[in-house]
Amino acid sequence: MRGTWYNESMQKKSDYVLRLCLVIGDAVALIASFAAAYYIRVVVDPRPYFFETQWSDFLWTVVWLVPIMLLIIASLGLYRKSIVINKSRMPERGRLLVAAVLSVAALIVYGYYMDKQIFPTKAITVMAMGLSFVFLLVERILVRLMIRAIFRNDYAVRRVIIVGNAKNTEYLADYIASTPESGYRLAGIVAGKRYIPKDLKKRQYSSLKDALRRTKVDVIIQTDEKSTEYVYKQAVNRHLLYYFVPSETALSSHFGELELIGNTPAVLVMTTPLAGVNAVIKRAFDIVFAVIGIIIVAIPMLIVWIAIKCSDMKHSAFYADERLTRYNRRFKCYKFRTMKPEYSGMTAEEAFTKMGKPELIKKYRKNGDYMKNDPRITKVGNFLRRTSLDELPQLFNILMGDISLIGPRALLPGELRDYGDRSLILTVRSGLTGFAQVSGRRDIPFEERRALDTYYVRNWSLMLDASIFFKTIVVVLKGEGAK
Repeated sequence: MRGTWYNESMQKKSDYVLRLCLVIGDAVALIASFAAAYYIRVVVDPRPYFFETQWSDFLWTVVWLVPIMLLIIASLGLYRKSIVINKSRMPERGRLLVAAVLSVAALIVYGYYMDKQIFPTKAITVMAMGLSFVFLLVERILVRLMIRAIFRNDYAVRRVIIVGNAKNTEYLADYIASTPESGYRLAGIVAGKRYIPKDLKKRQYSSLKDALRRTKVDVIIQTDEKSTEYVYKQAVNRHLLYYFVPSETALSSHFGELELIGNTPAVLVMTTPLAGVNAVIKRAFDIVFAVIGIIIVAIPMLIVWIAIKCSDMKHSAFYADERLTRYNRRFKCYKFRTMKPEYSGMTAEEAFTKMGKPELIKKYRKNGDYMKNDPRITKVGNFLRRTSLDELPQLFNILMGDISLIGPRALLPGELRDYGDRSLILTVRSGLTGFAQVSGRRDIPFEERRALDTYYVRNWSLMLDASIFFKTIVVVLKGEGAK
């Protein structure tokens, strides 16, 4: 029943309760994984073993050292609310893998300094690493499902008032109202009618004072910069949480560095963490990967070249398309040719008009620049696109420094007008693969692909790159979104 003391107390402590559930779940998963590793080696594995460590001694040692492992998990940011509640897409898996490896390493180091053999055999050590990752991953999926079930039943949710005349007002209101598992409930909106979804007009209030007086609230979210001091003071006075949605300029200052110019402090605004030493490390990795990749795929590339030439001896098997990369620089992006020569280099509008089928233009654009059985593409080209083999020549682009292995999708010059964040996206090298590609490729709408590219630029890390790399392998093997 809503309004009970249980629901009220849960709302005030929801973040604490959710994180506590995750900490307990992680502890159980770690203990279970080490116990399973020991059991498999002793009971399941038929090979003889020679060690004196007893089951109880091994398990109690692990239990006593679980706090150290939980500290490692916490240091990797795995208890942040964005990861606890949301899918968090790629980063969580990579961090869990690192957590599993570091947890086992911590136990080995502890045993070394304490002159105590924690792991009786190497086999248990290796299995403990793998099982820790699997158990933590499964446990977090179950905990997240439990949390969302709690939210859907209106427990531990936070009631929100959104304040501000901005586009984000409409987006947040619609998201909160339509997503019961988000952990929020929309209590009211203080904004002009143009910023409120049609089906939520009844939630509009004339002023923040009126909304606070007539509704029960836990959170205020402000989406513009008008009267921020007043809105913040209202939140503080009522012991409410206060969120501010910054402008693009304010958000970019998150990457700022404070410097002194003479005696005057100034903020150096960095649009991405991918600079300085990070950029050098990433470039070094790109060169190594490109060289190794070219050597490995040399024979497959030769086979593809022969297949294309056998189907069309007159034209080149390669196609060079002009794209944009870092600092708005134009470069030739190399691919295996997949389109029929008579339509090569043409826009969709030009090609479909030339073939006498202008009605296909609308269908192609409406479907996210994709059409099943596209008449412009050759039979060999269809296979190359499905398997992503057409993109292998871009390894040479990586080697030359035109693009990176991982980065935002390389833009066509004509797409600049459609990219509101084009300057931000072009502060880093474009990528052979990227966050958007492994999150659905053509299966997700254009706006979401752009948002994912922007997220990558602003939140770049080696961990994120590693996660995207391994996810790319899975996506390519499954053919997800390849069109």
